[in-house]
Parts: sequence; structure tokens; C-alpha cells
Amino acid sequence: MALKPKDIALRAASALVLAPAAVLAIWAGGFWFTGLIVLGGIMLALEWARMSEPQDWRAVGMAVAAGVIAPVIAAHIGQMSLAFVLLVFGAAIAGLVSNRRGGEGLDGAYGVLYLGWPCILLVWMRDLNADQGLYWTVLVFAVAWAADILAYLVGSAVGGPKLWPRFSPNKTWSGFIGGLLAGMIAGGVMAAWLDMGALTAFWGAVLGLLAALATMGGDLWESALKRRFGVKDAGNLIPGHGGLLDRVDGLMFAVIVVAIGRLIVLMIGGNA
Repeated sequence: MALKPKDIALRAASALVLAPAAVLAIWAGGFWFTGLIVLGGIMLALEWARMSEPQDWRAVGMAVAAGVIAPVIAAHIGQMSLAFVLLVFGAAIAGLVSNRRGGEGLDGAYGVLYLGWPCILLVWMRDLNADQGLYWTVLVFAVAWAADILAYLVGSAVGGPKLWPRFSPNKTWSGFIGGLLAGMIAGGVMAAWLDMGALTAFWGAVLGLLAALATMGGDLWESALKRRFGVKDAGNLIPGHGGLLDRVDGLMFAVIVVAIGRLIVLMIGGNA
């Protein structure tokens, strides 16, 4: 795929508008970060409903949004066990609503689980410790963004064999490798720059590589979902990117990997 300067410029302009708000919320933490996640969760739920249940997306979207927001709030107040219980119940209720509206119940239930898990883990990671929560949240965003951006730029500039043409005809092996290298470097740099306890620069690079792999996998998984639902983009909210889900699909998978890394460091280094 040839490099398209207009596409890159449009993506960059969108990022310049959205990135500062995300960065400020990450820095502030607490209510502000949770508010960002709640707002994002609502938007993602509506996009999911439009994509999976277009015949009655409003009712399904509200059910999925409620199933995501309730556990996020529970996570914010430190009730992680309750958050996961609410996530399961929210998925069940969204599935029932979807089924009653003539849709596929599993799609409604899966939407809550698909969107809810990373939202809960992001809030948990940011709120866990004042300084460490900030550092680990910065790490996951830095790795996911670096992997996503470099995969696009390298794939556009170099081209070559397609990665998975059946579901994502534009993604290439060159972009995949570029994204992995970018994530590995970002993870190592963040771990070296920030005081992250037992996470040294080497292990930060390893974690960055795994999180970048998850980012690529999340992007491909969303491409497969869009192909299943017969849509090109999850939405049209962000110029040059499509919907919000198109922008954070890789981040949602990277969060899970980094959260596991955070748990390992906690077990090794206590409250570090």
C-alpha cells in the first residue's frame, strides 16, 4: 500500500485534537481519568451496537453502556471483585436485551465483555498507586500508540506481503514487524525513564514487545469483527480513523498484557 500523505495528515490532525485530552486525563488521574473511561465506554458501546445490532442499536447500546459503566465505577472505588461480578451480570442483561430486540444475544453480551475488561483494568492500573499508577498507564498508552503508528507508517512506506488478507487486506508483514519493534523500544524507554520498581529496561522491552503483539492482535481481531458485521469502520467519529473503536482496538488488548505485567511486578516488588 503506497504512502498517502493526505491520510497521514488527517490522522495527525485528529491525534493533535484528541491526544491532549487523553494525556491530561491520564496525568490528573482519579475522577478525571475515570470520567474519560466512562465517556469512552459509552461511545464504544454505542458504536458496538450500531455495528452489531443496527436494527435497534439505541436500546442495545444503552444496555451495553450500562454493563460497562457500572463495573468501571466499582473499580474506581476499589471494589474489583464487585466490578467483575457486575461485568458478568451486565453482559447477561445486555444479551437478554439484544435477544428481546430481535438481535443476537451473544453479540450484546460479548460487547460488554469485549469493552468492559480493558476499561476496568485501565482504571485499576491508574488508581492503584499515585505515582506507579501514572507510570504504568503511560507505559500502556506509549507502547500501544507507538506500535499502532509505526505499523501504519512502515506498512504504508514499505508495503510487501499481506499479513492477513482475508480480514484486513491493507495490513502487511512489514508494518507488523515495524509495530513490534516500536512497541519493544517504547516499553524499554519507558521502563528506563520511569521508576517502575522491578520492571527494568530489559523487562520493559519484553513487556513492550508482548503488548505490541497484543496491539497488533487487537487490530486484526476488530478487522475480523467488522468483516463479520459487514462494515468498513466501527463509526465515523474521528476523521481519518473511523470510529473510536477503530482507534483503541489495539490498546484494549495491550491493556490486558500490561496489567498482567503490573501484577507480576506487584508480586515481586510488593507495593513498588
